[in-house]
Amino acid sequence: MAAGRLPPGALTLRQFLRRQQVLQLYRKILRAIREVPAEQDRRYLKDWAREEFKRNKDATEEDAIRMMITQGNMQLQELQRTLRLAKS
Repeated sequence: MAAGRLPPGALTLRQFLRRQQVLQLYRKILRAIREVPAEQDRRYLKDWAREEFKRNKDATEEDAIRMMITQGNMQLQELQRTLRLAKS
């Protein structure tokens, strides 16, 4: 293998870090969903999150991935805000 070349399927450092960021967001969303009181709502939100992440798993465009992470974080914050309001 030539110097500076990655083996097929290997991630660059940037891709690896971005992947970790996406997985961390996914775990945070699932943790927040666990706090939803109604079982049916929890199941719906969990299925929704799983489908959204699955649908976008093959995305490679850096700007698009960054935008999706930003949108995911905003949706997570909205869910957390809603849960806080429901508890108060």
